[in-house]
Amino acid sequence: MASEMPENILLQILAALDLPDLIRAGSVCSAWHEACTSLCNLGRWKQPQTPCLVYTAKSRGDSAAGLYSLSEKKAYTLALPDPPVRSMSFIGSAHGWIIAADDRSELHLINPITGDRIALPSITTTEFVRPVYDNNGSVKEYLSWPAFPMRGRTTPNVYGLSELRDIFFDKAFLSSDPSTGNYIVAAIHNPCYRLSFARAGDDCWTLLPPHDDFGDCIFKDDLMYALTQLGEIHVFDFSGPAVKQKVVLEKMRSYNADNMYIVQIPCGDLLQIWGDYDFIPLAEDVSQPRPLEEDDDFSEPDLPYAYKSHKHYATMFKLFKVDLTANKLVEISSLGENVLFLGQNQSVCLCAEEHPQLKANHVYFTDNDEFCGRKNIVRDIGVLNLSDNSREYLASPQIWSNWPSPMWITPNPRKMSSARSGSTYSKSQGTARPQAPPTSCWANVFWHEWSVA
Repeated sequence: MASEMPENILLQILAALDLPDLIRAGSVCSAWHEACTSLCNLGRWKQPQTPCLVYTAKSRGDSAAGLYSLSEKKAYTLALPDPPVRSMSFIGSAHGWIIAADDRSELHLINPITGDRIALPSITTTEFVRPVYDNNGSVKEYLSWPAFPMRGRTTPNVYGLSELRDIFFDKAFLSSDPSTGNYIVAAIHNPCYRLSFARAGDDCWTLLPPHDDFGDCIFKDDLMYALTQLGEIHVFDFSGPAVKQKVVLEKMRSYNADNMYIVQIPCGDLLQIWGDYDFIPLAEDVSQPRPLEEDDDFSEPDLPYAYKSHKHYATMFKLFKVDLTANKLVEISSLGENVLFLGQNQSVCLCAEEHPQLKANHVYFTDNDEFCGRKNIVRDIGVLNLSDNSREYLASPQIWSNWPSPMWITPNPRKMSSARSGSTYSKSQGTARPQAPPTSCWANVFWHEWSVA
């Protein structure tokens, strides 16, 4: 019988499974359920997991997220606690957590697998945002600056509560798994694509030294490597009371790329990836899978007119190995057996030999156009073969809504301890309050059925 399998052998088998199979195994019997729970609590499940695409869809409701499994080519539905995930804007993902802005432009960490949620410091604690209060003392709008303020301008713009998130935030990053209670979150934001950070438990954001035009970040060996749009790399050391910063790679370009990424490959080296994109009229795009449903109830942010009828279309990714000793980049033509996951997520590189469902020397990409807050533009999501630049789409017809913009996430089943779990943001008081995750999230699939799309 299954329950009679020696525990050490059972744990070895379970630790090699992707999360969908691990959760199914936990429903076999009480012994397997206990073993699966133990693996998740101790962080001993298969790591890294095969990434999934997290998204929303109108047909699933406002409080449900979709998760498309690459390993199974199957979509699942996850119910999440309030505020409704469909009202949020995805800013980043790392270590199985989503960094998302709610309809008041406040940031949250969300684990869609467990339903855990952490409220981050208020946007009004950043250097460049000030609240505007109504007669009752409630915040009614914000004062802030656009991406590149006009020279000599001294007065900020006025933004609505939900409007600011599309103007202010660009991308966010995590140093480690927040379920451990020890993490740093960093955000690229406007004006001028600056960097701010907050540690676990902080009540405000701290602006990093006065540099700008950042495009991507990655945490490696307890340091944060921040890449600018010109290929310059800054390193930030958070280990002491004061953050230390230095430039370890000088500018490598004379003009901004469409998208810049930095990633650590399995052998430990760093890569820079330069993404080239076309902007094509939607009326001329016949290759994109059409959505099953239209998001006709979404309003449109006030963004440049030139973007209203065009789609962001990935055409090529150039790869460069970073040589910090020689202060140079070395262009490479292939990833070998490795696979890249690029987009709004914290960039990830995996070995296809350890993830046989993935295709070696391919880039799995999502659309992270700088105007990813736009709600009616069809997202460019697919897989690009670096050998010949051919591409394919994940699903046809498209099963996800265009907003929040879908992105990659690496599932993380570890539940937070009760002392740290489930905090969310109270609109009325601006404080963290506990909220239990719903019973239909993946953490409880051990004793509930899968919700399959």
